[in-house]
Amino acid sequence: MPKLSFRPATLRKKSAHYAVKSDIKNSDEALKGLSGFLDILSDMEKKGEDKAERTGEINLPGGKAMYGFSVKIGGEGIPKMEHFGNIVRETEKGPVIEKEREPVVDVHEEEDRIEVLAELPGVMEKTITHEIKDDVLILNAGGNGRKYCKEVVLPAKASVLKTSYKNGIYRLILIKEKAGT
Repeated sequence: MPKLSFRPATLRKKSAHYAVKSDIKNSDEALKGLSGFLDILSDMEKKGEDKAERTGEINLPGGKAMYGFSVKIGGEGIPKMEHFGNIVRETEKGPVIEKEREPVVDVHEEEDRIEVLAELPGVMEKTITHEIKDDVLILNAGGNGRKYCKEVVLPAKASVLKTSYKNGIYRLILIKEKAGT
């Protein structure tokens, strides 16, 4: 069975692989998920919103699972969907829960800089680390029984100008590298 990897090729040390299979029996079933997504986009348009988020928690034998997704309409009107949580894959025995959660991250691109906002509640600022490899930002944080890890593809190569952490929000201001440097 073919597998898909949702991590950049340069960062595959702990890749999460998803088996590609489908239990879809007809076109109505295939369109059900798409219909729900279109309903969310329609509600956003009616309310004049550019972002929507859905979250949930379930208790499983392996621990508490947190899951969710956010949809954001970009400047070109194109929706971008991002998942977060600690359920990394589905197996025959049920979902696999990681000890690390994937936080919600927003990336805002400006002419010469990039602003990254990450929701990391419940951790101390001194436990937050970041690393940039090419155009990928790697965030890690931990403490008080919570661990976060996220790899974010940046719109351009950049270096960190400054960081701040307040009320569970970690903010990075990145300066874009000029072409050829």
